[in-house]
Amino acid sequence: MDLSGSVKSHMPRKLPKKDVVIIGFGWTGAIMANELTDEGLDVIALERGPWRDAPTDFPPGYMQDELRYRVRHELFLRPDQLTFTFRNKIDQTALPIRSWGAFMPPNGVGGGGVHWNAEMWRFLPSDFVLKTHLTERYGKDFLPEDMTIQDWGITYDELEPHYDRFEYLCGTSGTAGNLNGKIMEGGNPFEGPRSRPYPTPAQAQPFSHTLFGKAARELGYKPFPQPSGNLSQAYTNPLGLQMGPCTYCGFCEWFGCSNYSKASPQTTILPYLIRKPNFSARDNSEVVKINVDRSGKHATGVTFVDTSGEKWEQPADLVILSAFSLFNVQLLLHSKIGMPYDPASNTGVIGRNYTHQTISTVNGFFDHKKFNFNPFIASGAIGMCIDEFNGDNFDHGPHGFVGGGYVGQVQTGARPIESTLTPPGTPKWGAAWKSAVRDNYLSTVKPGTGVHGSSYAYRDVYLGLDPTYKDRFGRPLMQITMDLHDNEVKQNRFLTDKFAEIIKAMGADHVAKHYRTAPYDITQYQTTHVNGGAIMGTDPSTSALNRYLQHWDVPNLFVLGASAFPQNAGYNPTLTVAALAYWAAAAIRDKYLKNSGRLIDA
Repeated sequence: MDLSGSVKSHMPRKLPKKDVVIIGFGWTGAIMANELTDEGLDVIALERGPWRDAPTDFPPGYMQDELRYRVRHELFLRPDQLTFTFRNKIDQTALPIRSWGAFMPPNGVGGGGVHWNAEMWRFLPSDFVLKTHLTERYGKDFLPEDMTIQDWGITYDELEPHYDRFEYLCGTSGTAGNLNGKIMEGGNPFEGPRSRPYPTPAQAQPFSHTLFGKAARELGYKPFPQPSGNLSQAYTNPLGLQMGPCTYCGFCEWFGCSNYSKASPQTTILPYLIRKPNFSARDNSEVVKINVDRSGKHATGVTFVDTSGEKWEQPADLVILSAFSLFNVQLLLHSKIGMPYDPASNTGVIGRNYTHQTISTVNGFFDHKKFNFNPFIASGAIGMCIDEFNGDNFDHGPHGFVGGGYVGQVQTGARPIESTLTPPGTPKWGAAWKSAVRDNYLSTVKPGTGVHGSSYAYRDVYLGLDPTYKDRFGRPLMQITMDLHDNEVKQNRFLTDKFAEIIKAMGADHVAKHYRTAPYDITQYQTTHVNGGAIMGTDPSTSALNRYLQHWDVPNLFVLGASAFPQNAGYNPTLTVAALAYWAAAAIRDKYLKNSGRLIDA
């Protein structure tokens, strides 16, 4: 079945050769373009969606439009442009996703960095050596037999300078918890050591957050302010770009920021990058194939299609694939680069170790005569969190699962269309429902995050090409096979119950728990943090990329983004995605350009 329009079929028109072509122009594409143009290379970036600019595309006169941006998904790819097929189990027939639910594929310059909440989390040191760490602590028999987690091939200490660099690019607001090995009061005591404090102090916390922090401390936890790319004060970043303090408008997730107070490619890199004479970009240009020579071991450039259906060939010496994670995997499969993953034989690498996240929430309903939380006063990443149940920060032995997540009261806004929570037992419509909405709007704790759990990899959760459905170019749609396993269900119930205890201790009259249960529901939004499918590692038989994100088979191809994650940790991925981009850029500048070829022997 062809879900398509028409594309002109003649041979592509060939463009002048570039040193570097970048596919996808979000956070990682912008970082890599800036790094490689500094090296003197001639770089072009190709972006499927439109150009987006902060002052013209996100003006405060209409950006705070919940219907346009939250409900109608103005900033996202449309399923009729490109979609995926989905099934829970291998023996089921996958069907096309007609309306985005569990995740929201970004579209346009800036990618997910435009609409994100700007939560700035570093992964734990143990996350990068996960398989080794868990096996040594609990024994290999403690892990589920079909779990396929792996070490990353890189350590926290190696990545720390690159975490730091992105935090300072963005002006990140936070409170350090571990400064060069010294535990600091008020920060996250479980974080890995950082080399210097955050560039700006943590955001001021509203009432519900301070109440959560007080309740958490009384229960014996160590709450801390969430690290945020919504700035607490004015800041000038290392590129000389100025950012302003957040105004707490509550329109971060799903929305662009016109105040220059939310870190994005538009506010931190692009105004500097686009002035460089050795950089160019083409928007509304969809790459349909990475071209390779006859050996299949050397990329020669890419083929893309513009909005008129015209095909173009962009030759380049170096190809950087930096699209949204699912599109990275899809393009590798369509380009026949790397062996596709086969779950039956557990062989192949492209599509392997696909993961998402295990998210749930707890709603606390308080006496409206005593509590007023003003939930509309918010930003995307403002909140108080605890980390006692993240990663392996606690003994999993008695609980029968591995993994975890951070727990927090994170207030991302109370936009009116989606903020009509009522206590359990309230009628679904009518006068009683209206009264309950009125009485509970200001006195309900509706976390933007709540429980933010890890998602570990399994043999039967993967990405592949669909045998039936095709896109408008005649290519097979990518097929997602995904379900929750018992380990993640147990983890989520444990964390949700812990979170509910804190909400109750805050003084809630009613607590409504919303567990994440199997089967995985493709219609229910979780996060847009989908990961894996083109993972990094130390063994080319189980990873697509080496530790520098260089493709094992095609050395002049580097693949950036969360598609490289062997599994997902209990944090938002963006800071780690960006740090890996800086890590890969350093390897290209310091190693690859001096001796192009495979940086690590297989």
